[in-house]
Amino acid sequence: MKTVIVYHSSHHGNTKKVVDAIARGHDVALIDAGAQKQADLGQYDLIGLASGIYGGSFHPDVLNFVKGSLPQGKRVFFLYTSAGLGTAKSIAAAVKEKSAVVAGEFGCRGFNTFGPFKLIGGTGKGHPDETDLENARRFFEGLCK
Repeated sequence: MKTVIVYHSSHHGNTKKVVDAIARGHDVALIDAGAQKQADLGQYDLIGLASGIYGGSFHPDVLNFVKGSLPQGKRVFFLYTSAGLGTAKSIAAAVKEKSAVVAGEFGCRGFNTFGPFKLIGGTGKGHPDETDLENARRFFEGLCK
């Protein structure tokens, strides 16, 4: 199964850690949506969309990438890191417009020093940790069965 993950990761690189953990040992292409605004995704059987959660939403770079490059009817999955309880609702609405089939979603905590959290040294220190990364790998392997 030919797979690509389109991601955006900033601040502490939390999402990139999850994406890299999945890509290690699997044949997965990676596209940084901050560096590459569009791509032909027609050749992929499974498309991952990954981001930190910013104000309750996926990063605009990933949302815009979906709007501009996601082909109709593709099988997709979501990956996200967040300071607390994250959600994939914002990206789910965007892929619904492309008649995509959502295969699943995986989220975990990430280290966060945004805004007032910086004053207390941040939240989610040490995350994503090895357990989070192993859970992400298992999630992905389940999608590939």
